[in-house]
Amino acid sequence: MPRPQPLVTALLLLLLFPLACPAAEDGEQEKVQVEYLKLSPSLVVNVQGGARYVRCDVQLMTRDPEALESLKLHTPAIRHELLLLLSDQQGAELKQPKGKEKLRKQALKAVQGVMKELTGSPSVDDLFFTSFFVQ
Repeated sequence: MPRPQPLVTALLLLLLFPLACPAAEDGEQEKVQVEYLKLSPSLVVNVQGGARYVRCDVQLMTRDPEALESLKLHTPAIRHELLLLLSDQQGAELKQPKGKEKLRKQALKAVQGVMKELTGSPSVDDLFFTSFFVQ
């Protein structure tokens, strides 16, 4: 009995594959789109001890497309809260990766708090420093 050629085998697999996909799609949850908001311009603040200032760029991530407009509207309040948080930091700690990550988590909670107060929803799922400079 002759062996099937690789092309024939590949075509058979392609024909069978769509039959398996609908079952997988039925069980999948709807994909949620992720949106980012860059806070611009960069945040620049004087810090305490061990450094003179910090300059960083922040991007906020949300999975709620409607929240993006609220975030844009309340950007001044968000920037204010982040500037206060940054200016309260010890410069020496921010030079270490653990210090930056601790600050990132604090900043996320601060932004979520501002949005919860202003809109009733935390709106932000995550916060990222896309640049971070301590001098």
